[in-house]
This record gives sequence, structure tokens and C-alpha cells, in this order.
Amino acid sequence: MICQECNQRPATLHFTKIINGDKTEVHICEHCAQEKGEMFMFPGSAGFSIDNLLAGLLNIEPIKGAKPNAFQQNEVLQCESCKMTFPQFAKVGRFGCSNCYQTFEKHLNPILKRLHSGNTNHTGKIPKRIGGTIHIRKEIDQLKQKLKEYISLEEFEKAAEVRDQVRSLEKSLSGHREGEE
Repeated sequence: MICQECNQRPATLHFTKIINGDKTEVHICEHCAQEKGEMFMFPGSAGFSIDNLLAGLLNIEPIKGAKPNAFQQNEVLQCESCKMTFPQFAKVGRFGCSNCYQTFEKHLNPILKRLHSGNTNHTGKIPKRIGGTIHIRKEIDQLKQKLKEYISLEEFEKAAEVRDQVRSLEKSLSGHREGEE
């Protein structure tokens, strides 16, 4: 397939745009893509590059040489202790010191959610043979969360069943405590 821009070189980049159900395919060569700045033009807009879009989604600076746009932030966060910037963290993938966690805190939750399938709290694993009552407490916490959900959805029959499960687990937990003493 030949490039749709220059009509000379073979097309190596193939893009498909779907706007309001209208499918448009664009086939261009690498040379034309570099000349165009890998811009995807939408009707009535100035356009934006994929680099800038991804940088905006990840809250990092776009690749150098990319044109500034609405996704780009003007100020750069920097840790007071180790002087690491957020773009440096994004590139390296680890912090310079323990203070970086507080400095970049508001930018970490979205990244952690994407990395851990929406989970931001570390629960860890507990070995069964040494977990003791920890497993029961963890199950009680999960059931209490489920109980709150059922109550908010006004599913009171299911909520009553979960409440009874919580009570029986709490009784068994208090039985474990008496047996330990």
C-alpha cells in the first residue's frame, strides 16, 4: 500500500479513526508521519499528538520537541529532599527518597489504580498456618463492606443474611480469644 500523503513511499503506519460512527482509514509512511508530527486531525480542531495524549493521561511531560497543548502542565513538581522531579520518577519508575511519596502523593493514586486493577490499598497475603484470627477479621471487614453496599442499595434481606454471618464470625473470633488466654 502506498502513502496517502506523498504517493511515493510504502505506507508503514495505518490509523483508523471512528468519529460519530464514520470510519476513516489513513495509511502514511514514516517520513510523512514525522513531517506531520504524528498529528491526528479532527474536524474543527487544531489536533494533538498521541505523545501528548498519553502524557496527559499519565500526568507526565510529553516527549521533547512535541508541541505544547492543553494536556501539558506548566509547573514541575520536585521533591524538596532529593530534588527528583515527577517526570524523572515517571522515567525511572522509582523514587529518590521517602519524602517523594508525600511530594507526589496526588499523582500516585491514578497510577496505582491503573497498575493494580483499581486497588489502591495494600492488603497483602497471610499464610494460613500462622494467620490465626487475622483471616477471620479480614473476612469480617469484607462482609461489613458488603453489608454497607446492600444497605445503600436497599436490599435488606441480603443485608440481614450478611449481618448474621458477621455476628457468627465475631462469636467465633471471641471464642478464639478465650481459648488463647
